[in-house]
Amino acid sequence: MDNIAGTKSSLTWAVHLSVIILVGLWLFPTVGLLVSSFRTADQIATSGWWRAMFPAEQNLVLRTAAPAEQVQEGGLYVIEGNLFVEDGNPRPEATISVWGTSSRDVAAYEVGDTADMGEDGRITVAENGDYRLENDTEFEGRRGERVFVTAKTPPEFTLRNYQNVLFDPSNREGMAKAFFNTLTVTIPATIIPILVAAFAAYALAWMDFPGRALLIAAVVALLVVPLQLALIPLLKFHNEIGIGKGYLGAWMAHTGFGLPLAIYLLRNYMVGLPRDIIENAKVDGATDFQIFIKIILPLSFPALASFAIFQFLWTWNDLLVALVFLIDSTGETTVMTKQIVELLGTRGGNWEILATSAFVSIAVPLLVFFVMQKYLVRGLLAGSVK
Repeated sequence: MDNIAGTKSSLTWAVHLSVIILVGLWLFPTVGLLVSSFRTADQIATSGWWRAMFPAEQNLVLRTAAPAEQVQEGGLYVIEGNLFVEDGNPRPEATISVWGTSSRDVAAYEVGDTADMGEDGRITVAENGDYRLENDTEFEGRRGERVFVTAKTPPEFTLRNYQNVLFDPSNREGMAKAFFNTLTVTIPATIIPILVAAFAAYALAWMDFPGRALLIAAVVALLVVPLQLALIPLLKFHNEIGIGKGYLGAWMAHTGFGLPLAIYLLRNYMVGLPRDIIENAKVDGATDFQIFIKIILPLSFPALASFAIFQFLWTWNDLLVALVFLIDSTGETTVMTKQIVELLGTRGGNWEILATSAFVSIAVPLLVFFVMQKYLVRGLLAGSVK
């Protein structure tokens, strides 16, 4: 009875477990990027993203208020405040365990102790970060004194990373322009091959002409041509006709590399459509163009959407074609993948910036995939069964 068709397999649990493991492996780095993009640099350096909801012990370098804030009390010059107030903005409350005035001994004093800093005065630090800095002479300089503290800090999340990455024009992390540059490349490079491939697929599926079989064989052969093999000849050709250093060259390159799969996928789908529909339309006097526009395209939407997902993801995440065909020293056409590579070289230690930039880069492809994923399997299985 175990071999009867339609009975439930005893290994169903293994399939479910495998799916759960695969989904978990796929989600783990994505969730990590999302959580890290909202954390501060200090918290990322202290603990992993999976501990983001728990307090963490951190070694912080804080400063007292500037000498301009000093007041005179009798014969003393005093500066008071809280170490966790930065530029007038209070940070999340933290509890100090030990502190010091030198990087060589950050645990020299307990809370409540007074440290003698010589000509810089004397400082007392409380558990909650309150301090009192006093001196017999007037404080000089423009910056406050550094204090090294070991503190237990609560979870802290901020939108400052996204503000720096997307909207701050004063730093190199701004990716707003790179984001729109990527859209400028991706949207036409997705639409153009779909339009061309749809016409070609209909011709190869339903129109009889000499050499059709050879064209189909050539399309299948082009599927195995490595992209890297065609880059140099294609770049030379683009430079000769004057489109090798801009968006048009990138659009044409992505179109050329995407057309074989698009034609193959759409042709297989259109061949599987009922022949009676096409023949009845021709009997009623419809032209090939009318059949294509009014019948084939609406029925082929799952296949079109399936290829659109692939082409959008490939183009959005592309770096090689962008480096070759978007040659621009001014950064006017820099896409997000190239911008992230530059950040890796210049800001390799700023993990909060890198995590935010990476998540911004993958957010749009994720949205496109989840919106259109219901058409993916339908399009890929097109023509496999009758």
